[in-house]
Amino acid sequence: MRTIKGPGIFLAQFLGDKAPFNTLEGICKWAASLGFKGVQIPTSDPNILDLKKAAESKTYADEIKGIVNAAGLEITELSTHLQGQLVAVNPAYSELFDVFAAPEVRGNPKARTEWAVNQLKYAAKASKNLGLNAHATFSGALMWHTVYPWPQRPQGLVEAGFKELAARWLPILNEFDANGVDLCYEIHPGEDLHDGISYERFLEATGNHNRACLLYDPSHFVLQCLNYLEYIDIYHEKIKMFHVKDAEFNPTGRSGVYGGYQGWIDRPGRFRSLGDGQVDFKSVFSKLTQYDFAGWAVLEWECCIKHPEDGAREGAPFIKDHIIRVTEKAFDDFAGGAADDAMNKKILGL
Repeated sequence: MRTIKGPGIFLAQFLGDKAPFNTLEGICKWAASLGFKGVQIPTSDPNILDLKKAAESKTYADEIKGIVNAAGLEITELSTHLQGQLVAVNPAYSELFDVFAAPEVRGNPKARTEWAVNQLKYAAKASKNLGLNAHATFSGALMWHTVYPWPQRPQGLVEAGFKELAARWLPILNEFDANGVDLCYEIHPGEDLHDGISYERFLEATGNHNRACLLYDPSHFVLQCLNYLEYIDIYHEKIKMFHVKDAEFNPTGRSGVYGGYQGWIDRPGRFRSLGDGQVDFKSVFSKLTQYDFAGWAVLEWECCIKHPEDGAREGAPFIKDHIIRVTEKAFDDFAGGAADDAMNKKILGL
C-alpha cells in the first residue's frame, strides 16, 4: 500500500478574469495559501496553459511546471473535459456543446470533431512533456438521448454506437499509449460512459485498450443511486485518478433521479461542497488506499449553495484529514515469532 497524494485542486471552477484567478501564477499562489499541494489544470484556457505549445515545446512545458513549482505545488494532471466531450456529439446536442469548441470550428460538426481529436493528441504529448502519467477527459456521447429505453431501441443500436465511439477514440488512446500516459474517463451522466456497464462495453469495443482508464468521482454515482464503494472493488485496477466531490440525493414524492427539468438548487440530486453531502469519504479513502491507489486526491468543487472560495478553503483540510498515512508494519507484529520451518511443520502435523 501507499499513501494517497494530496490535497490537490481542479482549477477549472475557480478561473476568472480577476486576480488571483486570471493567471496561472496567481491561482497557484492562492491554492498553495489554502494548503493544497497540487493543481489539476484545465486546457481550454490558453491564458493559463497553451495546450498546443505545451505539446510541441518541452521548454514551454518546463516553464509551466516552473510556475507551479515556484508556488510550492505540483501539477497532478491536465484535463480535456470540454474537448473530450466534442469527440462524439449527437446532433441533438450540437448547438448546446458548440461553445466548447474553438471559434473557427463552431457550426461545423466535422471540423469540430477533428479539432477535438487533435486537442486530445496534444494533451498526450503535453502530459509527457510535463512528466505526468494520467490525464482526465470525457467520452462524449452518441447515445445519451436513448439512455431510457423508450421508445424501444432498434436492435443493434447500442452495439453500433459503441463501435463508432471506440473508432473515434482508438487513435487517441494509441497516442496516449505512445506517450506513456493513461487516459482517464470521468464516468458522468450525459456521457456514453456514465456507469460501470457502459465503461465495460466501451472497453470491449476498444479491444480492452490498456490506456482506457477511469477517473473516480463518487458524486456522480450518488446521483445515479449506484454503489460507489462496490465500484472501487470492481474497477480499482483501472482507477488512475480521483476527484473528491460530494453530493446528496433526497428524492421526494414529486421528483427523483430525473429531476423534473429543475435547476440544481431544486433537484433531489445536487452536488455539494465537501462534508456537506452524503458521500462516505472515510470508506472511499480506505478502499482506495487498500487497493494501492497511486494518484492524487483532487478537490473538484461544485456546489449550488456555498461560495467557491469557502468550498476550496474547507476542502484542503478535509482531504488532508481523510488521507491515510499507511502503516509500515502489521499491528500484531509484537505477538509474532521468527520464521521457523520446523515449527511450521509441527503446527501442520507434518
